[in-house]
Amino acid sequence: MPIDAQPFAFGLDFPRAALVIIDMQRDFVEPGGFGETLGNDVSLLQAIVPACAAVLRAWRAAGGVVVHTREAHRPDLSDCPPAKRLRGKPSLRIGDVGPMGRILIAGEPGNQIIDALAPAPGELVIDKPGKGAFYATGLHERLQALGVTQLVFMGVTTEVCVQTSMREANDRGYDALLLEDCTESYFPHFKAAAIEMIRAQGAIVGWTAPSQALLAALPQAAVRA
Repeated sequence: MPIDAQPFAFGLDFPRAALVIIDMQRDFVEPGGFGETLGNDVSLLQAIVPACAAVLRAWRAAGGVVVHTREAHRPDLSDCPPAKRLRGKPSLRIGDVGPMGRILIAGEPGNQIIDALAPAPGELVIDKPGKGAFYATGLHERLQALGVTQLVFMGVTTEVCVQTSMREANDRGYDALLLEDCTESYFPHFKAAAIEMIRAQGAIVGWTAPSQALLAALPQAAVRA
C-alpha cells in the first residue's frame, strides 16, 4: 500500500512492518525530568504525544507489531562507558539522582515510558544502552524472527536516537519511514536538518511523511494483510 511520502511514495507492506517508538520516556518528555534539568523546553516534545497516540491506537487496532525503546543503563553502570557518562553537565550525569530517580537507569520512575504511550501486553520493550535501538539489544534478531522488513519510526529526539536508529536499520536492510509530526527535538532546526538528511539522495536513510498519510492508508493495508 503506497504512503504519500518524501522523496517518493513508501510502499507499506503491513504484515512485514513494525511500529518503533523511540525513547518516549518520562525523563525526556515530562517537566521535572532529565531533559528539562538540562535547560531544554520539554513542551516541544510533549506536543507530539497526541499524534503519536493516534498512530499507536490505529496500529494496534490493525494488529501490527509494536516496539518501544528506552535509553536505559544497568544500576551499576557497567554498560555506560565513561565517554558517554562524563559528558554533559558535571552536576547531573547518567546514574546521578535526579528529580525522577537515578537518571537513565532501568527501573527508575523517570526511565518509564509516558502513560499516554505505555506498552501493551505482548509488545516489545527494548532497553538500549546506546543512542541506537540496535546496539547491544538483540532487536534485529527479534525482528527477523517476526519476519519484519519495514520499520515505521516515531519518538525523540529526531537528530539523536531516532536518526541513529534509522541509520542502524538501513545498514541492516530495513526500509524505514519516519512520521514527521510524531518526532521532535529540543532544537527545532536540528529536527529539520535531520529530516532533510534522512530523505536526501533518494531516501538514502529512509522516507518521511506526515502521520495522516499513514493513517489514511493503514486500514486498507491492514485489510490486505
